[in-house]
Amino acid sequence: MNRPMQYVMDLLLLAAAFLLSYALRFEFAVPVETFENALIQLPLVLLVQFSALQVFGIYTFVWRYIGMTEVIPFFKAGFWSGLFLVMMRLGLPAELGQWRVPLSICLMATILGIGGVLALRVGRRFVYERFERRSREAGADGGHKKPVLLVGAGRAGVLAAREITNRGNLDLEIAGFVDDDVEKQGSVIQGVKVLGLARDIPRLVGELDIDHVVITIARAERKDIRRIMEICDSVPVKARIIPGLYEILSGSVEISKMRDVEIEDLLGRDPVLLDEEVVRRFLAGKAVMVTGAGGSIGSELARQVARFGAGTVLLVERAEFVLFDIDRELRQAWPEVAIVPLVADVCDRGHMKALFERYAPAVVIHAAAHKHVPMMESNPAEAVKNNILATRSLGELAGESGVDAYIQISTDTAVRPTSVMGASKRVAELAVQDLNPRFPTRFISVRFGNVLGSAGSVIPIFREQILNGGPVTVTHPDMVRYFMTIPEASQLVLQAGAMGEGGEIFILDMGEPVRILDMAKDMISLFGLKPFEDIDIVFSGIRPGEKLFEELETEGEDLKKTRHPKIYVGTINTYDDHEVLGALEKFRGLGKLGKEAELRAFLSEFLPEARITQS
Repeated sequence: MNRPMQYVMDLLLLAAAFLLSYALRFEFAVPVETFENALIQLPLVLLVQFSALQVFGIYTFVWRYIGMTEVIPFFKAGFWSGLFLVMMRLGLPAELGQWRVPLSICLMATILGIGGVLALRVGRRFVYERFERRSREAGADGGHKKPVLLVGAGRAGVLAAREITNRGNLDLEIAGFVDDDVEKQGSVIQGVKVLGLARDIPRLVGELDIDHVVITIARAERKDIRRIMEICDSVPVKARIIPGLYEILSGSVEISKMRDVEIEDLLGRDPVLLDEEVVRRFLAGKAVMVTGAGGSIGSELARQVARFGAGTVLLVERAEFVLFDIDRELRQAWPEVAIVPLVADVCDRGHMKALFERYAPAVVIHAAAHKHVPMMESNPAEAVKNNILATRSLGELAGESGVDAYIQISTDTAVRPTSVMGASKRVAELAVQDLNPRFPTRFISVRFGNVLGSAGSVIPIFREQILNGGPVTVTHPDMVRYFMTIPEASQLVLQAGAMGEGGEIFILDMGEPVRILDMAKDMISLFGLKPFEDIDIVFSGIRPGEKLFEELETEGEDLKKTRHPKIYVGTINTYDDHEVLGALEKFRGLGKLGKEAELRAFLSEFLPEARITQS
């Protein structure tokens, strides 16, 4: 309905409500003189009420989507317009009596008029939801709708139920809610009854012929999802989940993106709560360089940097295909941000120096590194060149160029390293820390463990093995690792960078470690298969350089809490600067000569805590 038509309908309704108020006040026997006064007062009352509707934004609402949020402005419009009429009644002198609206009329006209305007819109929504939805259903592919149970009758579940109900083109029919809140049992929410507790799922599936169960629990902990999955597996019935439940809570429901439960859901943790204002001040409007921008971590860091309003994002990556992908993605998602793709190798100091001079980045996030433990065992010279020497060279360029902050991405394998890769990252931490007193730049390292779904990580490998019919290979039955999601790790890196004063090694809270064997069993189960029966699990043995478990802090480090609950700062005794410079020169010389055995030996010599196997 167009805006002028809305105005006409509302004015007619308000006028009718005002005249009806007089009729009710005098029991439909209004004296002639009083009726004449009412006609004099009518334009004034309409002006006051219509102005209040305008002031409180009533005409910005789309009628068919009117909801509880939009009701509040109607109450405000009614209160202030009624108060204004009452003040006029009490303030006007007696000689202007024909303009003084009786108090009872003020009250009734407000309730009937503003209430009628609201009722008109609610009625429009009712028509839209009932009749138009039925019409859409009739036009959709006819067929039997699948009955589903929604697990979780909280706000997210209610919004999901509303979306499923309103979208007639979905082949779903809500049979009921399941919720472990005993106070909700038997209640009806959004027209859907709460039928029982989670433990009642097996009974309800049989009684109602449920096709599948949909998990709609906002802020669901992994133990809750796992428990529901185990109940569903016992039936068995398929369980699905609506991703992005935090978007659902904000109102942007996309039921069409309902998907199967994945291993990331079972390993997921509480969402990261950032001090977004601090991070935004750290990045907004600045030129930010991200190295390794095509990788799993680097690309997510680039997304987050763009999201927080960086003026320019410099994407440094030597693999042009992945650089093309992230460049195109960022340009589409954040057209207001200048995206600069730079095909470059961080080991090429001359090229990197030219990029610093040309683009003058204010923040550098160094994510480029060799991270594959067994691969670096076979190529120690490359690990030293890329992870140690390039990190140091890039840090020196950052300091010489007056960069505000240089953030190096480190890893839990740097703690008591047993591999060349871990040792190289530990030396990189020391090389960066050594630069901090030399320049005004804040040099910061951020250390965390595995990220879910990153290139070369265990989850994609397990998924590929299951799709190929197995077996799934696990190195050792007692192997455990820490896991984070890629967005979680990237956001905490930026938070740490914004907080850091320089010289710190920030350590991210990785939660509880996960047994790799349990992860393999979970992934097989999520495919509807049974571990060791449908898909075998074989133990391949620990590979060179690997540990059964990783640690996040090393001896001599004093972990302290920061103002962010998921970020700790490790304060360690720095090496003497001459010792660091001497070590870097020796690494450079041994790397150029390709003396791999000597490199391994010197890594162990320089890092007393290292336990690197000599080949």
